[in-house]
Amino acid sequence: MQIHVVAQGESVYSIANLYETTPNSIIEANELETPGNLVIGQALVIPIIGQFYFVQPGDSLFEVARRFGTTVEQLIQVNQLQPGAVLPVGFRLYIPQAPKTDITTNAYIEPFGGEVSEALQTAAQRRAPYLSYLAPFSYRIQTDASLQAPPLDDFKQIAQANGAALMMVVTNLTDEGFSDELGRQILTDEQFQNNLLDNIVQTAKQVGFLDIHFDLEFLPADLGENYNQFLRKAKQRLSSEGLLLSTALAPKTSGEQVGQWYEAHDYAAHGEIVDFVVLMTYEWGYSGGPPMAVSPIDQVRKVVDYAVTVIPPEKILLGQNLYGYDWTLPFVPGGEFARAISPQQAIQIARENNVAISYDQKAQAPFFTYTDGEGKEHEVWFEDARSIQAKFDLIRELNLKGISYWKLGLSFPQNWELLNSQFNIVKNE
Repeated sequence: MQIHVVAQGESVYSIANLYETTPNSIIEANELETPGNLVIGQALVIPIIGQFYFVQPGDSLFEVARRFGTTVEQLIQVNQLQPGAVLPVGFRLYIPQAPKTDITTNAYIEPFGGEVSEALQTAAQRRAPYLSYLAPFSYRIQTDASLQAPPLDDFKQIAQANGAALMMVVTNLTDEGFSDELGRQILTDEQFQNNLLDNIVQTAKQVGFLDIHFDLEFLPADLGENYNQFLRKAKQRLSSEGLLLSTALAPKTSGEQVGQWYEAHDYAAHGEIVDFVVLMTYEWGYSGGPPMAVSPIDQVRKVVDYAVTVIPPEKILLGQNLYGYDWTLPFVPGGEFARAISPQQAIQIARENNVAISYDQKAQAPFFTYTDGEGKEHEVWFEDARSIQAKFDLIRELNLKGISYWKLGLSFPQNWELLNSQFNIVKNE
């Protein structure tokens, strides 16, 4: 699979010719609605086996081989080169496709307004082939230890038809947000815990969940050990019922990180107790904050570098956003919140406003600015093929279990094309 960044004057036809493929294959892979009007800086996936690399100043075969995880000998053979040949700048090298590796994938799916929209159901149907787990969000814990269920509609049938397991997401979420008060009740009242686990097991058996996933956030900072003890109790009970246990963890860079979102999440203990964890490595750029990349690779790497020191890598799913944000400038703390958009929407906004897309190399994320019809300035950060490839590279480098997406229903076709071309999806049939 090739990633190509559109330059001035290029068309789908010229790009297809460059990579010896067809315009239609590019249009379909990228779900291009206006193929005759590409955006400068737009990242396209080109559905070919392997990829091409165009030699840059200072390149050597050794450097190119190292970058793409192959050997000098293989590059010489497949490109019919002479050993020791000097490569001219712009020379097109073919890079063979690397063997696929196994990966576990999860995607949360969040119905709105108490019902599953047709678009959300379609998203589940389209993406379930690429998933190990489908995770309806969420079963809300009530003050009497009962559970308020999300609408499930055909999610079970969709998961089963595609060999994906259902993940039961259990939260301390209320209409006002994640509740520290409810969190304290969950983690300090043993009878409450027993009743809660009874209700979880009953629901899991009735619906057909395989994994119980605790996403308990904004917990009182002094309850870290209480959370650990609760997870130990839950693990024992759930294992006896043939159920897996996983947790969502706030993005910490050290065990001493302060703040109510972080302190009760003990990475080392979760890594020891549960079957796997999801690192929520996104929301550096968030709707109420200043414009920046949602999941900048430099910040994501800091979290993962710490995580693998205390959690086995084979238990870690890297969290990944399927969305970006459109901020109205100037940013004012407490002012207007940014609008969440899909990567496809971001490209559409750039096209409609005739602006080029830039790319931040440090964050490994695309962005652009534009002026709307009312004269207001905007700044947009989102995800594209390059930014998601940086996350895939990190997963491979550190041998992580896989990736977890927040959330389905936001159009990002390049992600699924790249995922399918590089990994074998572990199924839980």
